[in-house]
Amino acid sequence: MTMIAMFLKELDQEAVSTRKMLSIVPEDKFNWQPHPRSMTVLRLVKHIAELPSWVVLALTTSELDFAATPYEPIKINSTAELLEVFEKTLEDAKNHLLTASEEQLNESWTLRSGDTIYSTTSKSETIRHAYCQIVHHRAQLGVFLRLLDIPIPGCYGPSADEMNLL
Repeated sequence: MTMIAMFLKELDQEAVSTRKMLSIVPEDKFNWQPHPRSMTVLRLVKHIAELPSWVVLALTTSELDFAATPYEPIKINSTAELLEVFEKTLEDAKNHLLTASEEQLNESWTLRSGDTIYSTTSKSETIRHAYCQIVHHRAQLGVFLRLLDIPIPGCYGPSADEMNLL
């Protein structure tokens, strides 16, 4: 299996769990945060919904410089809008992977803020990192939802809620 085929398969597989998690986020809890240093639910879910766009960034640029391109937060007012953003970034990521070459995945990609370089990795490593971020932040969302006493759907099998465990 090529790396691109592997990335496409994994993106589709992880999208199922991500979609389930994002779809249960209650709008009345968007501003909730478990700790002052934690993200709000809204900031966290927007980040998760936007993470597939990093596949596009990796494949279409050689770097992201936060000093030159500051982050512009997207506006989300509902769970439906959140899911629309996720589906759009997911589709865009898949389309870019479908037109990418294996050789392109070996090219270098840098994350920086001006002269401060955070990382320089291959484009394939950047894509892998974006996937790990999706899983990481989806798990973080699961903790947030658990603290709000919202039943959690299973990701890699049934959840404790789905199995009616304590």
